[in-house]
Amino acid sequence: MIIRSKAPLRLGLAGGGTDVAPYCDLYGGLILNATINLYAYCSLEDIPEPVIEIKSYDSNTFETHPAGQKMAIDGKAILIKGIYNRLLSEGWIPATGIRISTYNDAPAGSGLGTSSTMVVCILKAFMEWRNLPLGDYDLAHLAYEIERKDLVLAGGKQDQYAAAFGGFNFMEFLPEDRVIVNPLKVKRWIIDELEGSLLLYFTGKSRSSDAIIREQIRNTSTGKQDAVEAMHRIKQSASDMKGALLKGDIDAFARIIGAAWEDKKRMAGAITNPVIQQAFDTALSAGARAGKVSGAGGGGFIMFVVDPARKPEVLQALSTLDGSIMPFQFSEGGVHGWKIG
Repeated sequence: MIIRSKAPLRLGLAGGGTDVAPYCDLYGGLILNATINLYAYCSLEDIPEPVIEIKSYDSNTFETHPAGQKMAIDGKAILIKGIYNRLLSEGWIPATGIRISTYNDAPAGSGLGTSSTMVVCILKAFMEWRNLPLGDYDLAHLAYEIERKDLVLAGGKQDQYAAAFGGFNFMEFLPEDRVIVNPLKVKRWIIDELEGSLLLYFTGKSRSSDAIIREQIRNTSTGKQDAVEAMHRIKQSASDMKGALLKGDIDAFARIIGAAWEDKKRMAGAITNPVIQQAFDTALSAGARAGKVSGAGGGGFIMFVVDPARKPEVLQALSTLDGSIMPFQFSEGGVHGWKIG
């Protein structure tokens, strides 16, 4: 039998970073995000040998381990290994042979939530294989626990819930790991206008978000005033963005994106760099209205807001740089899995 699953990556539209502890535990976090038609993929295949075959194409890792035994977290394919170890310890999977294959439409470190989305995707495949009765909230919370607590990887909670639920969501992050996902019903014409007004530019440089997020955590924990006040404004921007989005007010959308980017740069020193600044200077000079780096910052994708009538001018200007444009559309559904044979 073969099990397959796919989970959508996400664009953070507002509130990014307020889902990271200790900020969300102290003040509560708000996020507005939307999934797009770029995905993480996983396949599980039964094999006769009592081994676990790992094929992680993103990390170029191809390994074999004994079935039914915990795997060492050695820096290679750690998401797959962390998930297998957790499910094994819970008694949810048997000690039988299986091949696990994974890959992403976007590179790791791109700022689209690839790692957390992949965890949700792999878990969904195991759920289909073992008929595990986990709802969307349960799936997202388990993915969060594996990534943040079992593997001790720095980050927040929004990506896991975005991948599980899909679509446009306004999320609330409360103390004690409580999360409330509020799906937004956005009119089709607004989505069309938004797709026409956005472009996704890949800087060509992936980055590890760990150091940036840990600096953000330190700034919040020590009460660094400038950083904390910037976080408060970023949190408010999620509420403001919700109103602008539901009304289709792209002018307000652009203003919120621009102001939030200025606040985001105050959260940690490595959020921007000369490569990112060059892309901003180029796009804004060609007519882009605003922009923000997706995810923690430091590299990956930049989302620019443009006048659809001037989009070709911005695209032409960015084509002179070393990065590339990633076409996309917004997607509706969250993670799903299916069986073959």
